[in-house]
Amino acid sequence: METPVADVPGSAGAVHKIACIGFMGAGKSTAARSAAEALGSEPVDVDAVLEERLGKPIERVFAEDGESAFRAAEEQATLELLDASEPGVLALGGGAIGSERVRAALRNHLVIWLDVPLDVAWSRCRDSDRPLARERTAFEGLYRRREPIYAALADAVVPAERSNHMDPVLKALESLPGRTKLLWATSQSADYPAYIGEGLLTEQGFWPPAVSGGRFLVTDGNAGRLYAAHLEPISGRVAIMPGEQSKTVAHAEIVWTELARAGMTRDDVVVALGGGVVGDLAGFCAATYQRGVRFAQVPTTLVAQVDSAYGGKTGVDLAEAKNYVGAFHQPSAVIADTATLRSLPPEERAAGYAEVIKTALIAGGVLWDRVRTGADPTDPVVIAACVLTKLRIVAQDERDVGLRQVLNLGHTVGHAIEAATGYAAYRHGEAVALGLLAALRLSEQDELRRTVAELLSAHGLPTRLERADPDAVVMATARDKKRRGTGEVPFVLLDGPGRARPGCEIPSKALVAAVRELSG
Repeated sequence: METPVADVPGSAGAVHKIACIGFMGAGKSTAARSAAEALGSEPVDVDAVLEERLGKPIERVFAEDGESAFRAAEEQATLELLDASEPGVLALGGGAIGSERVRAALRNHLVIWLDVPLDVAWSRCRDSDRPLARERTAFEGLYRRREPIYAALADAVVPAERSNHMDPVLKALESLPGRTKLLWATSQSADYPAYIGEGLLTEQGFWPPAVSGGRFLVTDGNAGRLYAAHLEPISGRVAIMPGEQSKTVAHAEIVWTELARAGMTRDDVVVALGGGVVGDLAGFCAATYQRGVRFAQVPTTLVAQVDSAYGGKTGVDLAEAKNYVGAFHQPSAVIADTATLRSLPPEERAAGYAEVIKTALIAGGVLWDRVRTGADPTDPVVIAACVLTKLRIVAQDERDVGLRQVLNLGHTVGHAIEAATGYAAYRHGEAVALGLLAALRLSEQDELRRTVAELLSAHGLPTRLERADPDAVVMATARDKKRRGTGEVPFVLLDGPGRARPGCEIPSKALVAAVRELSG
């Protein structure tokens, strides 16, 4: 396998090095060794080079010479190694990205961020000799400060747990177009690459190198007319009507039948081109056609690019409740071209914004600050941050039995609004916007609720329930698919941005009051 060559943003030409960055305990050295082995080269650990040059361990450098002396030596060594003419794989020190000169130099190389959860990093480092891992509060503060720098520099984000298995990541990075970020998704059942970039499909005609076989397209009339030609060669094509009304078992049967008539086999791949409805329906059909075939998500709406295309939830609606029939079936790849969002009508873009708000509330931190202060929700940086938030959660709970339930923030009431109105009165994002306001009222987050209501209103989303009977909505929540046994439907509440709590029982009177307030 050849060294991946990519037009890295800001690069004048080919990539000379692969640079592994990340926090303490992320497995950068392990990833560099794994990548170098796949490429047939030797890895270089910058910390090991420094210790050899300085003649003593890093902890002694900190103790005897101070951190500033270490950072100066680290900067010099890192720049020299990055500037060396021969290609190779480097494992940078966790704090090397604090140097402006190092950050500038990294623009000419392929940067892989090993993303490690805070608790995992602390468990790996707390009993070590690392001078910056002696006290949890300071450790966490450093983690939070560095995280957005890693994110901004990264061409690819790989979970730390995959640091010893870099070969598929490198294959996914082959011929990576410029202005594209790769997020490596991992779960118990499958791993896959998620590509996010401006013009990825429409200008570059990109298709993941590892996804082979005939492409059988499932799309709606709008997305198919605009973007199907960019996915050629296409072996078969099934078109559905746009809208939630197409997400039914009857339409699934149409898709199955058309795939069979077109001659699709298990060596081929279903390609879902469109928004959340297309992705959910096509994914469900892929999960069940011939007992399961591969599928790729090509999302063209904001709600799909920030949320529904990732994580493997597929399904169709029943008249009684949303997403009642489905399967967990991870895609083989996601190709999100943010240029396709320009073709969306304003109301569809607004509907996607509700999912951006939801994700930012769950993530807290930098993402919430960006969204709260008016960041463009179609900015690839915002989209990538939303996707990373979801992928981190799914990696820990693929089957929605615990942590993943936080992604349902606002959705219990939102889905009930959709079901109570026959999926015809509100778009999904519009219903979720109202559901978020109800969830924040139930969470007793009045000030945050006002902030969110202002953001929703500014983006053209409803903040009042005007086309549904509130009592019918409350009744519809009882049929939510998250209900277990004879108990109440669990709600996701929020103690503040970044502090979601799943599995909360809500008194009936409080739920009725929160939903009725929406129509008041």
